[in-house]
Amino acid sequence: MTFEYLLCISKWIMSNAIEVKNIKKKFGDFVAVKDLSFEVPAGEIFGFLGPNGSGKSTSLRMMLALISPTDGSIDFFGKPLKKNRSEIMGRIGCIIEKPDFYTYLSAHENLKLFARANGVDYSKEDYTELYELVGLSGREGDKVKTYSHGMKQRLGLAQALLHNPDLIILDEPNTGLDPKGIIELRELLLKLNKEEGKTILFSSHILSEVEALCDSLIVINNGETVAQGRVEDLLSDEDLLVDIEVGNLEKGKVAFENSKWKDLLREQKGNHFRLNLPMDEIPKVNTYLIENGVELVSSSYRKRLEDYFLRITQGK
Repeated sequence: MTFEYLLCISKWIMSNAIEVKNIKKKFGDFVAVKDLSFEVPAGEIFGFLGPNGSGKSTSLRMMLALISPTDGSIDFFGKPLKKNRSEIMGRIGCIIEKPDFYTYLSAHENLKLFARANGVDYSKEDYTELYELVGLSGREGDKVKTYSHGMKQRLGLAQALLHNPDLIILDEPNTGLDPKGIIELRELLLKLNKEEGKTILFSSHILSEVEALCDSLIVINNGETVAQGRVEDLLSDEDLLVDIEVGNLEKGKVAFENSKWKDLLREQKGNHFRLNLPMDEIPKVNTYLIENGVELVSSSYRKRLEDYFLRITQGK
């Protein structure tokens, strides 16, 4: 049997990795989470978003059994968390906030301690494969105090993967990473999802990464849901970020200045122009530029999760 076939069978048997049903959390008179419900389909990368103070961290802590909900229920793999905590936690790997290690020990010594504490029997070959997977090969013998922030994030992911979990929950895993580290983390998460079949719940303030990685997402604010669904369904074709590169800068400037789209121009750097446009206006702009003697080098667009997020959480 192929891996793809087995993955399809497993998705059919277990449609949802997580089911959150009407959970609430009160701290005294303060209601941190009001009435939250969502499902994470097995085999997907799911985005969990919210501004600071939205109740996101409280929700994640309830999902990981660090605190108990005041009301509602949380199921993992079709089983209630309240009655099956040990079994469920054995199938979940997570990074919540920043990973914490014994900095005076090497990465390998840290992982051996975590493996022993969790009853994981790892061979030398298993560790070698894990270091290669997270990009720490050759540095596993170095003390953690010599590690950069990005390397500690990689080690945290290695720790989360030690017991080969079915579900990975990551809270802000790319915070503090440089652009190269962000790209490498993105590629690793896609590999874990597409090749290893891991379900991933992914929270991040870097919305471009959420847009690039996630199949579905939920946005919460003030402890309740403000939007959820498939990423492609939530992001409208009516408000796209369009990048146009022209061959002649001066002709391009004049053309845009005299066009009906001049008020939609958001940024211009060198020969690159960036506009907000609906989908059906893009070919019209391209045609207009060519007809006015402007050499069109490239034209591309993308939907913008950042604008959507601000609009629904801040009314912008």
